[in-house]
Amino acid sequence: MNTDIFTVEEENLICVFDASNRAALIDGIRGALPDFEADEPEMREIAESALIKLDAMTDAEFSALTINPAYDGGDDETEV
Repeated sequence: MNTDIFTVEEENLICVFDASNRAALIDGIRGALPDFEADEPEMREIAESALIKLDAMTDAEFSALTINPAYDGGDDETEV
């Protein structure tokens, strides 16, 4: 399975939701679509693109993915 199937933006979006399994992730993203429509049209496009890819893959393919959010290590990092 090509682990580069998702864009960086899609991976970051996926990390906001329950990605423990494909069905939970799809439900979470679909549930958020109405919130993106008016306020964040770009986010809606990213979500719809991710959903198309998630719908096209099997649960086994999803389980084999490694999703890592992009982080640039910017100045807003807080050490604990």
